[in-house]
Amino acid sequence: MPRIEQSVTIGAPVEHVYTIARDVESFPNFMADLRSLSVLERSEDGNRTVTEWTGLIREFKMVVKWTQEDVWDTAKYRDDFKMLKGDMTSMSGYWQFTGDGGATRFDSVMDYEYDVPLIGPMIKNLIKKKMTDNLQATLEAIKARAEQP
Repeated sequence: MPRIEQSVTIGAPVEHVYTIARDVESFPNFMADLRSLSVLERSEDGNRTVTEWTGLIREFKMVVKWTQEDVWDTAKYRDDFKMLKGDMTSMSGYWQFTGDGGATRFDSVMDYEYDVPLIGPMIKNLIKKKMTDNLQATLEAIKARAEQP
């Protein structure tokens, strides 16, 4: 199962970055390839959500949909997520936010599987590149949002 690990340092306090990351409903406002995101369920304390995502892979003019569960741990500034259903075979991972003085290290780790019969290694590598690019764009979008004056 392929794994993607990425990190970015954000020039903002961890509490601020974490608040932006938890506000998933606003993601389509500042993430170019995210068409829509709807919260289907939210626990009373807000620490568990089930969300429906619709993204766009522009190069292929392809829409990708999935439903995921997120479990937010405010004490640890962490989000553990897993796909419940969608266009991929499986997807899970976590976001970890770590304060470092007035800055934040944002680590994203995702394991995924996208099984399409008869696709070769070249197509699988292309899918991994697109997944990596899209996840990096997510990190950069949250960084830009958190660093706004």
